[in-house]
Amino acid sequence: MRFLSVNADCFLIELASLDETLALYSKLQDTQIKGIKDLIPAAKTILVFFNEIETSFYHLMPLIRSLEAGTSLVRSVQEVIIPIRYDGEDLEQVAELQGLSVADLILKHSQSTWNVAFIGFAPGFAYMSSPDQPFTDIPRLKVPRKKIPAGSLGLAGQYSGIYPKDSPGGWQLIGTTSKKMWDLERENPALLLPGMNVHFEDVTRHPVSVNVPKQIVAVEEKRSSPVFKITAPGLQMLIQDEGRFNQTNIGVGTAGAMDKSSMHIANRIVGNPADTAAIEVLNGGLKAQIQSPAVIAVAGALSKIHVKFVDGQQADYESYQAIALDEGDEFQVLTPTAGLRNYLAVRGGLDVKPVLKSCSFDTLALLGPKPLSIGDVVYHGQLNVSDISLHEVAKTDLPKVGDTVELDIVMGPRTDWFDQQSIEVLCQQSWLVTNESNRVGLRLAGETSLVRKMTQELESEGTCIGALQVPPSGQPVLFMNDHPLTGGYPVIASVAKHHWDVVAQIPAGCHIRFKKIKEFEDIGQGL
Repeated sequence: MRFLSVNADCFLIELASLDETLALYSKLQDTQIKGIKDLIPAAKTILVFFNEIETSFYHLMPLIRSLEAGTSLVRSVQEVIIPIRYDGEDLEQVAELQGLSVADLILKHSQSTWNVAFIGFAPGFAYMSSPDQPFTDIPRLKVPRKKIPAGSLGLAGQYSGIYPKDSPGGWQLIGTTSKKMWDLERENPALLLPGMNVHFEDVTRHPVSVNVPKQIVAVEEKRSSPVFKITAPGLQMLIQDEGRFNQTNIGVGTAGAMDKSSMHIANRIVGNPADTAAIEVLNGGLKAQIQSPAVIAVAGALSKIHVKFVDGQQADYESYQAIALDEGDEFQVLTPTAGLRNYLAVRGGLDVKPVLKSCSFDTLALLGPKPLSIGDVVYHGQLNVSDISLHEVAKTDLPKVGDTVELDIVMGPRTDWFDQQSIEVLCQQSWLVTNESNRVGLRLAGETSLVRKMTQELESEGTCIGALQVPPSGQPVLFMNDHPLTGGYPVIASVAKHHWDVVAQIPAGCHIRFKKIKEFEDIGQGL
């Protein structure tokens, strides 16, 4: 059992096998050690998140070692039967790789028992392993497909997996199912959960049933009064709050406001609780007409708010102040002069329906209230409000295009997968933030690529916000709020938590320099 540093509030436990990993994960769930907030199990690792106020890495480590989980695991008695039509486009190729006929491949796959090991990649995507070990390792495609249809059954390594939605992917496809892996209308959206037993039923020769769509009866929603209607869009307008917590067991990440401190400030300015959902606006541009009296505030990136009053008068307001508007008034959040993301708060909050206990939209998982667009109407919330805060201060250190931003990093968990020169290059050279950056992550480009000294494939393992994952190109990707829960490329370091809000405000065209504030820690077995 190894303990590897990740960030101030999380660390990675590495174990010798999947069985050991699942046994320890089960033990940690049953024991419920004080201070542990969340766990992300993967093939041979568990990513542990903890409350820094209640505990620490050095306090938790001996407690976890003492559990002596071994490899024994009492699995859930719950079994799921999934009908499969073995008609995948890689079926013959996989059979040839295994030295089997197509018929024998189907027989071995359908007659094996499969266990849900962990959830990752996407909400509801279950990594299923078999104690029968019916196949040798199956390689991923050299060139991943850009789109794999929902319900496709794929194989990779020793795992089977069913894609819960249309998405890119590199697994070898051997079949399809009509079962929904992910359905928000179910009490448990994910059909498969860690610990379940799965059996695949071969229905290839059965008649194809035609699903008749249910007649949908429109139900009129009772809404509060409208606050404004969007008349011109920004590049991206998303409703965000603190984020989605404790949903990793079904493959759902945190999402939430990229720059939480700015969201908090905007809410305090209008008298809302700091964690109230607000609108995250990318690079300004949002224009709206007020439908009923409202008090708004814009924080985050430095932008002026242009107001055209119903009587024809016009004015430009600075951000970081409350603006009272009446019916018929129009306002527009202008392009920022510094920073990238604005946060627009409305006094009383927004009338938004939570999804999995959060009003945040996750751009990777496509969960939450849909992104706002031209013509959409935003409605008043019903929150209890307090006095407007008059003492909020605008951020003065926001980056502009061309600036170089210094970010603190914690080394690990896979620093030792890189040669010493690359570890030094990470902090010695500046990294350009490219245009291929979004809420999933910032794609960086440096003159010198990072080089791995360990070239074997890394089995999927949990990742955190701020992770610097290094794909084969050697050019890092800085994971942000909507990143996938697990990844198959090594993470050399992670941006420290106190700089996440800064990352949210870095526009493409800036450069980043990394400053090491904590060395890589690898505390191995028996230490």
